[in-house]
Amino acid sequence: MKLGVNLPNYGPEASPDAMVEWVRRIEKAGFHYAMVSDHVALTPDVNHLFPAPFYDPFTTLAYLAGATERIGLGITVAILPYRHPVHTARMAANIDRFSNGRLVFGAAAGWAAREFAVLDVPYRKRGAISDEYLAAIKACWADEVASFDGAHVSFRQVHTGPLPVQRPGPPVWVGGHSLGALRRAVRYGDAWHPTSVPGDWLLGIGVPALRQTAEEEGLPCPAVNPRIKLRVTRRPLGPGRLLGEGTVEQIRDDLGMLYEMGAQDVILDPTFPGEQRAKGRTEADLEVLEMFVNEVVDVDSGRLL
Repeated sequence: MKLGVNLPNYGPEASPDAMVEWVRRIEKAGFHYAMVSDHVALTPDVNHLFPAPFYDPFTTLAYLAGATERIGLGITVAILPYRHPVHTARMAANIDRFSNGRLVFGAAAGWAAREFAVLDVPYRKRGAISDEYLAAIKACWADEVASFDGAHVSFRQVHTGPLPVQRPGPPVWVGGHSLGALRRAVRYGDAWHPTSVPGDWLLGIGVPALRQTAEEEGLPCPAVNPRIKLRVTRRPLGPGRLLGEGTVEQIRDDLGMLYEMGAQDVILDPTFPGEQRAKGRTEADLEVLEMFVNEVVDVDSGRLL
């Protein structure tokens, strides 16, 4: 089981230097992935949770590719309907080239209705658009010259080089918790990427629904690669807590459960939407992450200490 970190590419502490500091520190600590978030139009509902300035995930990862050597770089998650799929595929393939095959492409349908309105994208059709766009993106990664015919996007004989280093393309982690998201993960994803969920829900509802969906589709069940919170508390938290929240022992138990469940990759998320990242917060988060790999888990093997 590999571990990664969701680092904040937004908020008052976000800057090019700060993000390089984040990614170099977690790379040195042994984490396997550094991942960033995606928004385009910071409408009031979005800005409340992810305050400006907000650095674009694709340009951020291209920048970080040149500042790192080993760590995987990913998006958790790119909102598929916001960009034309040929454009998305080209940017992702370029980053995979710049990083020598280190990109993870997380993707989802999105949630912010007002942001969709600013971008003139039909919110109620976001699921169908996302399915089609993801299929088109994978078509662009597969061949030097790609064509695609769909209800929401069509193109003919598009030259797509350079292709990604990873073949047939970067791993696709599909986010979202709806039945539509589960179908998307089964049909197009290498992994399902649930975020900020309780352990009981994941084991009792989410994973069984994923397996049932795969059976109904007649396709293999994708891996489960969750993004969990990382919030260490002095006292144990009670029922309803999210995975990754609580005492060190509770978080250790969460990771043990995910390991036993067969999770291949787990992303730790020290960010909390809507919570102001006051001065000094970044350093405090990095210290917790470094403590984590020294006291809780061996990042090389994924085994608990």
